[in-house]
Amino acid sequence: MKTNATRQLDKLGIAYELRNYEVDPDDLGAIKVAQKVGLPPSQVFKTLVAKGEAHGILLAVVPGDLELDLKALARLSGNRRMEMVPVSQLQPLTGYMRGGVTALACKKNYPVYLDESATLHAVMAVSAGVRGTQILLAPADYIRSTSATLGPIARAHHAHAATDPKDPTTCSRS
Repeated sequence: MKTNATRQLDKLGIAYELRNYEVDPDDLGAIKVAQKVGLPPSQVFKTLVAKGEAHGILLAVVPGDLELDLKALARLSGNRRMEMVPVSQLQPLTGYMRGGVTALACKKNYPVYLDESATLHAVMAVSAGVRGTQILLAPADYIRSTSATLGPIARAHHAHAATDPKDPTTCSRS
């Protein structure tokens, strides 16, 4: 199956592997996806959409077992404040639905910020742009294909956040 994301990688001559999995509409989180594709959650990256007061919309890509640190993202992106974009705005902004958001072949060329832990792995996984398919590729190739900026933008989950599905900074958004 070809998606816009895989077409972009093909055009750049980047090698990748696709892994399909059965989608659980009640749990689109990266931890569940990692289990289904047979990778540790630290190698399955979720793409989150955030908005800064100075520079607008950007994409933050963090490991499935961590959460986005909005303050660290603000510092790295040159914003004073960051906020998560509501789920209802994901598709109009990116062209992708929740659980399938990827920086590859996004509707607009938003700045991409990737947690530096990606470089610890030979392979990382990101959404192929549709629910149920992950792209596995080398972190250096992902960085090249998205022009991502590396930085420390992920942190361990807060105890309250992990249990609150309405908290936009939890793993429930992927």
